[in-house]
Amino acid sequence: QVQLVESGGGLVQPGGSLRLSCRGSGFVFKNYYMSWYRQAPGKEREFVAGMSGISDFTNYADSVKVRFTISRDNAKNTVYLEMNSLKPEDTAVYYCYTYQVRDGLRYPYWGQGTQVTVSS
Repeated sequence: QVQLVESGGGLVQPGGSLRLSCRGSGFVFKNYYMSWYRQAPGKEREFVAGMSGISDFTNYADSVKVRFTISRDNAKNTVYLEMNSLKPEDTAVYYCYTYQVRDGLRYPYWGQGTQVTVSS
């Protein structure tokens, strides 16, 4: 079955950097659009960044453009989120996400999440 496992979260000071990783299994990783979402306490989950499976297409939320970079290594079934110039408002649980379409229905898949805390 599809599994997504994130890692790399932690505590970092404002202005610092972190790199998140998400390893996928149970599906042909290179064929799927992968994305990162985040959810801060008391807020709805929001899109952060996404990347297509084979082309270099990427898209970002306005709040993270320039500071965050999504990339992937299809040979390792892994997608990354490089986060620079972190701000306290980036504090959230970060989730890896993909979806599959079967028989016209969309099936979402989420990782377990990894906590990112930006604080001095």
